This record gives sequence, C-alpha cells and structure tokens, in this order.
Amino acid sequence: MKTLIIGPSWVGDMMMSQSLYRVMKTINPEAEIEVMAPAWCRALLNKMPEVSKAIPMPLGHGQFALKQRYQLGKSLRNDNYEQAIVLPNSFKSALIPFFASIPKRTGWKGEQRYGLLNDIRTLDKQAFPLMVERYIALAYPKDKVLSANDLPKPLLYPKLVVEAQDAIKAKIEFNLPEQMPLIGFCPGAEFGPAKRWPDYHYAKLADMLVEQEAKIVIFGSDKDKQVGDAIISQMAFPERCINLAGSTSLEQAVNLIACCKAIVSNDSGLMHIAAALGRPLVALYGPSSPDFTPPLSDKAEIIRLISGYHKVRRGDDQAGYHQSLIDIKPELVFERLMKLLDNDASHLVAE
Repeated sequence: MKTLIIGPSWVGDMMMSQSLYRVMKTINPEAEIEVMAPAWCRALLNKMPEVSKAIPMPLGHGQFALKQRYQLGKSLRNDNYEQAIVLPNSFKSALIPFFASIPKRTGWKGEQRYGLLNDIRTLDKQAFPLMVERYIALAYPKDKVLSANDLPKPLLYPKLVVEAQDAIKAKIEFNLPEQMPLIGFCPGAEFGPAKRWPDYHYAKLADMLVEQEAKIVIFGSDKDKQVGDAIISQMAFPERCINLAGSTSLEQAVNLIACCKAIVSNDSGLMHIAAALGRPLVALYGPSSPDFTPPLSDKAEIIRLISGYHKVRRGDDQAGYHQSLIDIKPELVFERLMKLLDNDASHLVAE
C-alpha cells in the first residue's frame, strides 16, 4: 500500500499526525508513506522513521491556487499511490489527490468535500474528542472505528528519532556544555502573550534551576527572541542562560531539545516536539485548553488552574498576560519538574 498523506501546516498538528503513520505501519509494516507538507516540515518528517518521503507543498497556507493544485496533482499521477489521506479539513486540501487520480481518497467531510473524497467520514466530535484520535481513525475502514473506544490502546504517541551524532553536532555548534545538564524553556506561543507564562516567572524558575547546577536554554522562533531576552534580563544568574530563539533552524532546535534533561513550555508547537522526543515536560496552559491537543507523552505534566476554553487574544495585565497563567507560580512549576525528575535534584546530571 503506497499512501500519500496531505499533511497539516502547523507544528503541533504535524507532530500529532505521526501517530497515524505509526498506526499505519503497525497495520501493514510494508506500507509506504509519503507526506506532502510545507517545506519547513521536512525537519520533522525526516525524524519520523515511518515516512519514506517528504514532498514539499509549494503553496502557502490559505492559498487556493486552483491551476497550481491541478498541475501538482497531475505530476503525481504516475507515482502509483493506492490511497490518499487528507488531514486538513479544507476543500482545497482535497484537490491534489483528486487531480492525481488516486483511487481511494480518505478524510473527514470537512468543507463539504463530496466527490473530492470517495472514502469520506462524518465526524462525531464527541466520539473522537482528541485530534490525534481523529487522525488515527483514518487508518482504519470507516465501519471498523466508530468512536475513540474502538481504537487500539494504548494510543501510539508521536516519537521523533534524533541520531546521537546530530545531537552532539548541535551542541558543539552552539557551544553548549557537555557536562552541565540543560533545561529547555519554550516561552513563545501563537497569538501573543495571552497564552504565555510571564517572562518574570520564567526568570524566577531559571534561577531556581541554576541553583540545581542546570544551564537554561531558550528555544523559539525569531519573534520569541524578545521574550527570551526579557527572561535573561530578570535573572540573578543571567550568565547561566542562553537565548537561542531565532538563532536555530527547526532541525537544530529539535536536536538540541533532545539533549535537554527536561522542558518547560507554553502551549506551542515546541511543546509537542518535546513530548515526541520523550523529554520530561511541564506544559503550562491558560486560556487555551489541553482537552483537544494535549502533549502526547507519559512524561508530560500539565499545569492549568482554570477549566473550559477561553478565546482570549490579550490577557488582563499591562503586558497582556492572562491572569490564569500569572497565577501559576514558579515554585509550583519547580516542584512538578523535580517530581518528573524523580524528586531528586541530583538527577540533573549530564549523561
């Protein structure tokens, strides 16, 4: 079975899609899985052993571009795909497999995609409360899995594979110490500070971890560099923290996160990457809810002080932080992090 996956365009969603690929390989170890996704996804797809090929999607998110989609689909007609699985719910995302004349085209109904998909599923959101369950269900015939209860348990979580030499190379490139344990911070989040734990809390936690002989490494995109600098500026031991936000490629960030003893993160794509790397993870939630897209890891500890989903783009205080995240104190995060590390600070030693 050679399958084309039309992949998601967001880091977190791309990470959760790996659960589908792992299940497909469990069902059929000979399955050949190729994923079409934005070019930046290659850094993640290359670390998913189940994916045989990453095909760059040249069209931007939200771009309809009917003519280009037709040409892309036509170019795939001789690739002998037996099935396509379309993960995004948009109408346009189903066009390329249709134009490629792939015999079986599977996906949730989404934006009324009758005809484009011929193995179309009607989603009962209550039956599949988690996004990862909705992805995995597409690996099975529609009449076999009617709810999440029908999925084999435990669910196969995403599991990125980082080669040892790549991790070592990344540490050398950024001059990170070999012997000092690294704790990663991911202080960024989409849509501004309302989903971010305050920079001053990160700074306080950083100093507490430095006292346990750790070095702090801040990860993120270029737009997170400012918050990283703000964290360092408020630390008592700023020399024990390095801000790599905006300085790494995504692949380098993945390799370095794999080197960390633990990660503290807001609700973000990097949180899902840390979970897939099996790092002890404290995930901090405020207005956004972990009920739909939680970190998929047995080593993740979620801290959230409120319930429900709150569509908030700006928080309560002058900096835009949400009160529910302000109320999560560094001492609580430190306590949960130490618990993840077996409640023994001596475990903060380099391997």
